[in-house]
Amino acid sequence: MQPAHQRRMVASSKVIRVGPWGGRGGSPWDDGAHRGVRSITVTYGRVLESMQVEYVDRNGRPVLGEKHGGGTGRSLSAKIELDFPYEFVTGVSGWYGAAHGGSPPAVRSLAFATSRGAAHGPFGGADADGVPFAYPMEGGVVVGFAGRSGWHLDALGLYVAALRAETLSDVVQERGLAAYRSFVYGDGGAPRRQDKKKPFEWCYK
Repeated sequence: MQPAHQRRMVASSKVIRVGPWGGRGGSPWDDGAHRGVRSITVTYGRVLESMQVEYVDRNGRPVLGEKHGGGTGRSLSAKIELDFPYEFVTGVSGWYGAAHGGSPPAVRSLAFATSRGAAHGPFGGADADGVPFAYPMEGGVVVGFAGRSGWHLDALGLYVAALRAETLSDVVQERGLAAYRSFVYGDGGAPRRQDKKKPFEWCYK
């Protein structure tokens, strides 16, 4: 069996929504829940200016979410790329508060952690203060984002699902009955010898 970090993993179809953290400015947005996250792009200065996420849908196809927020020509940018389906977002943390005296609260800083132990960020104001938030997930992963935005990222919430190893039924659902017949009978129609591999180990490509 391959090492855990090389196994294909899948997120449960049962999700919960947590958050949002931040202010009430801007307009609400909701990317919904997906199968996983392929990349996260943020622009930032003293606050998080914008956020755009590329997801993977239930059929394994990439889905580029809308860009939420604005930004200026002076904004910095960063793109986090994940090795889906072997890597997932497993933690989100940051700060929210007023960027300037009297301004409404917004997301000031964001950081992300992945299932491979990678840490990305924090992105945002180096002197970010205000209210901290963190959502580390033990056995869970982020499969979607929601929040509020206008000129910048006003608030951020998460869709969270449990994570488990991919099983034969997941592969059959994705690839159809032909994959199952190929697994059982092989190309010649006769049952295929497993060659000392454990059942379903082929799922962990």
